[in-house]
Amino acid sequence: MKKLYFNYLNTFKGLSKEIWWLALITLINRAGTMVIPFLSLYLTEDLHFEPKDVGWIMTAFGLGSFAGSWLGGKLTDKIGYYKVMVRSLLTTGILFIGLQFLNTFVSICLGIFLVMLVADMFRPAMFVALSAYSKPENKTRSVTLIRLAINLGFSAGPAIGGLIITTMNYSGLFWVDGITCVLATLLLIRVLHPKKAKPLDTIINENPQSAYKDKAFWIFLVSMTLFGIIFLQYFSTMPIYYKDVHLLTELEIGMLLGLNGAFIFILEMPLIKWLENTKNSKATLMLVGAFLTALSFLVLNLTSWIGVLLIGMLFMTIGEMIAFPFSNAFAMERAKKGNQGEYMALYTISFSIAHIFGHNAGMQLVDNIGFDNTWYIMTGLGIICALLLWILKRYLKAKNELSYG
Repeated sequence: MKKLYFNYLNTFKGLSKEIWWLALITLINRAGTMVIPFLSLYLTEDLHFEPKDVGWIMTAFGLGSFAGSWLGGKLTDKIGYYKVMVRSLLTTGILFIGLQFLNTFVSICLGIFLVMLVADMFRPAMFVALSAYSKPENKTRSVTLIRLAINLGFSAGPAIGGLIITTMNYSGLFWVDGITCVLATLLLIRVLHPKKAKPLDTIINENPQSAYKDKAFWIFLVSMTLFGIIFLQYFSTMPIYYKDVHLLTELEIGMLLGLNGAFIFILEMPLIKWLENTKNSKATLMLVGAFLTALSFLVLNLTSWIGVLLIGMLFMTIGEMIAFPFSNAFAMERAKKGNQGEYMALYTISFSIAHIFGHNAGMQLVDNIGFDNTWYIMTGLGIICALLLWILKRYLKAKNELSYG
């Protein structure tokens, strides 16, 4: 046990102190994002919207994310990642607190759009900062540490969120989310000010290639959009499935979603370290992750036994543990060819597009053809995603550009 413990700690060695600070800032911020997993329930249970209306509200969520990611990338290349992160975090905190006071369909659509516009400006800036504060050989593990912080926050967030809803009401979630964004901003100013934090990997490209002309990157982006569409069902249609089909309470739903983050916190870093040593290409590893995530939906239709929810969650968790760190690392590696903000903006936009179509499509499908058929469709999309990643692998191999974990 002692050896296992020290081997686990060794997987974190070599990461810069700036990456650790960035992870802590992310943890504080994400611990407060307990609104997101419960947003579909908040809209249906508290504000009494129909699932089809929730779908359109979640589309506004995705549109705001799309616009914010694009704008964040542009501003990162123009004014730098630090200024974008500070302004995005602080404003997001204020907007989240205000969001609870909206209760009409139009006002909520506009409010969600504005919150996500500002909030997702942070993402491309954070990825560029992550790349700058990491040595080249540590980038995948640096991404994994940030994801650990995100998922530790998400594991605590839904569990605490379910408790808050049970003992108080939904408005408390918005207050906590807003306050944690402000706290994260204060810490960011304190520890990552340019005068205190120096980049370890400054990329200067005199003749940057446009990300829009990178064919391999476009194949990658389409596959990540499909992956995002199926993955996001766990934060929109899946909580409703848990409640309506398996009759779980909000607290039980929060605990089940929290298990996802707990598994990732314990297992992801050792898993990534091991996968890096297997010398499989990033495209191969992303393919495996996509396949496992697709499988997580298929198993739900095999039995009505409640334990299948844990099995599905386990498949999805392993799938995302593999797919996300290596897709992040792949995007940062390709970004060296051009403007980093542009590349990372397109990477985050792929998930914004998933938000635009994924939540709404899932809600409309559930409303029209039921949960079982929706899960079959999501499985099919996952298989197409895996096929695209196989095509990407073949293309990169032909161009002699295949990168390894």
